[in-house]
Amino acid sequence: MANLKITQVRSKIGGKQKQRDSLQALGLGRIGKSVVRADRPEVRGQINIVAHLVTVEEVGE
Repeated sequence: MANLKITQVRSKIGGKQKQRDSLQALGLGRIGKSVVRADRPEVRGQINIVAHLVTVEEVGE
């Protein structure tokens, strides 16, 4: 299974509570912070909620 590198590129200020909660669940909170998560449907759903705030790249296992 592939992994996803998720990097926050925009601020959560002014965002809705659901967006702030999704960023926190992904382990993000600051611009420039990156995390690596497994490519799972749950993670993809969280990414879809905050797609305008993050960039996503596939990385090897």
